[in-house]
Amino acid sequence: MNSIMLAAMAGREPQEEADALVRLRDRLVDLGVNAELRDNNSALMVHRPEPSMPVWVFVGYGGAYYSWQNAEKRHPVDDVEGAANVLAEYIAK
Repeated sequence: MNSIMLAAMAGREPQEEADALVRLRDRLVDLGVNAELRDNNSALMVHRPEPSMPVWVFVGYGGAYYSWQNAEKRHPVDDVEGAANVLAEYIAK
């Protein structure tokens, strides 16, 4: 079984997922990115610099990954700084 499947089976508590989104939001704000928590910290709305649709970020794959763009994009929750950098670059496009 691969690591993604193992992480999905192990799962995380909803509070752990919310805490992961809080950490990501804080790091994005440090980078100057407008991001806000929504729906009891179960989703993160990341605003693009120019008027357009925001990017919604969730914790998925059993709590192992931040995911966005219909889960086509993802980054491990254990690397908050890397995820924030990737998201900041993604919304700048």
